[in-house]
Amino acid sequence: MDGPEAIAEAVGRLRAGGLVAFPTETVYGLGADARRADAVQRVFETKGRPSDNPLIVHVSGEAMAALVVRSFTDRAVRLAAAFWPGPLTFVLERSNAIPDVVTAGGPTVGVRCPDHPLALALIESFGGPLVGPSANPSGYISPTSAAHVLNHFGQGEVLVLDGGACKAGLESTVIDLTSARPRVLRPGIVGVEHLAAVLGEPVDGWGGNAHGSAIAGQAAKRTASPGLIGPHYQPRAAVVVVGTLEEINDALPSGSQSGVVLAPPGTPITVAPPHTSIPMPVSAHAYASELYAALRDADDSGAGVIVVALPSVETASGSDAAVWAAVRERLGRASGVE
Repeated sequence: MDGPEAIAEAVGRLRAGGLVAFPTETVYGLGADARRADAVQRVFETKGRPSDNPLIVHVSGEAMAALVVRSFTDRAVRLAAAFWPGPLTFVLERSNAIPDVVTAGGPTVGVRCPDHPLALALIESFGGPLVGPSANPSGYISPTSAAHVLNHFGQGEVLVLDGGACKAGLESTVIDLTSARPRVLRPGIVGVEHLAAVLGEPVDGWGGNAHGSAIAGQAAKRTASPGLIGPHYQPRAAVVVVGTLEEINDALPSGSQSGVVLAPPGTPITVAPPHTSIPMPVSAHAYASELYAALRDADDSGAGVIVVALPSVETASGSDAAVWAAVRERLGRASGVE
């Protein structure tokens, strides 16, 4: 569904405390009125999401964000001017308009303005902020198309707005602006260098191991940001991440069980039946955009194992480096490496 009539129906659903899945440039979100505790609780129940995992609030711009947070700080103003609408979430002190269920009882809230015309039209028509965690069962691969959402929820349960495929394909960068020094809590398309350049001050980067999984030290900050607690981005099949072409065959199952290989970027490979491979694009941004769809296709094939050959990105720089770092983090979580 899309268009004015669909938006009007969606607004009616939201005002009644119902759920609406809406597209953003990152992934599809499962939307509800961020100011209604009962509606937000319905999001948690529908997703099967743990109650200690806070939600991001989506707004139409700085003016609406100011209703959600206690103070839209100078740092937030500068970053919003540079990156909003876009895949960047600010963690700020929450206002009294936001119920505890949104923030898992914490004093801060994540807020962002999505870069998608249908999402913005929905928020503006509704006239208030929406929570919007990924529109899928908790822990599974995030949806990047309306069809992905409909695989999990029926229109009677969740009204789904169809805005096409998500162009970014990975969840937003999350930056904590409440501490003395800004800190990235979750990597995404917007990198640390870009954030620091806009702010004119150092920004602490997200920490991770070689596979990109969250470091143990992030545990203390988990109540401030979504996406850091428990399994995420995981298909039903086991995910094995390898670094070289030589490791691919060793990672594939033997016997009759099939495996699917997400080939290294720009390097089509041939594997022996019953195994198959999915070519992946060379461009960092294109790879990120297609990653979740490829993981879903591999999982839907009934494969027992999905083997992902990580790209060699040591020479990547600028925005490409940030995107590859986010890709590696998501793959680390998908493979269960913590």
